[in-house]
Amino acid sequence: MSGSRNDCRIYVGNLPPDIRTKDIQDLFYKFGKVTFVDLKNRRGPPFAFVEFEDPRDADDAVHARDGYDYDGYRLRVEFPRGGGHGSFRGGRGGGDRGRSSRGPPARRSQFRVLVTGLPPSGSWQDLKDHMREAGDVCFADAFKDGSGVVEFLRYEDMKYAIKKLDDSRFRSHEGEVTYIRVKEDRGGSDRRSGGRSRSRSYSPRRRGSPTYSPVKRSYSRSRSRS
Repeated sequence: MSGSRNDCRIYVGNLPPDIRTKDIQDLFYKFGKVTFVDLKNRRGPPFAFVEFEDPRDADDAVHARDGYDYDGYRLRVEFPRGGGHGSFRGGRGGGDRGRSSRGPPARRSQFRVLVTGLPPSGSWQDLKDHMREAGDVCFADAFKDGSGVVEFLRYEDMKYAIKKLDDSRFRSHEGEVTYIRVKEDRGGSDRRSGGRSRSRSYSPRRRGSPTYSPVKRSYSRSRSRS
């Protein structure tokens, strides 16, 4: 999916003075295909513009990296003024982190699996990265009790995930390893019994996209982003 340039372009500020273009690419490549990085570091504090191929990847990057602690610097990541399409994350009880839910509605699917056995530090992004080995993930959510839900765009991707990723080795961004169970959610409803979610994502990913380990970061188990 492609969007206008403004929808795919994000601003990154409060960068360390020795930042390099490659460092910025390493910060954002896990969210989707980065088409261009424009680093401004010749005068004054450095900042950058990062462009993604898919506007949903840009939206994910803003929500995951804004406020991120990078080498002692708290990053400021946002859509440039007049750009961006708002959050896709307002589907269940309001947008995350106080952002409004402008733009198109979330893309949801009936091809849903339940995941159990996630480690305490397992996040929605970790879960999405793990499960997209089976195909296009359009929604992922992780809960405090170690469970989660994942929705696929296609039925065959859901069945492949159940067959190949059930009892698979799951590694969180903090290095915690568990073996997760994956089964079809036949109830067809949003899960709420596990408490408030750690976060969520609505970004489809292409089959065959590699799973990357996130940049080393400080992380504390969050009660909620909502």
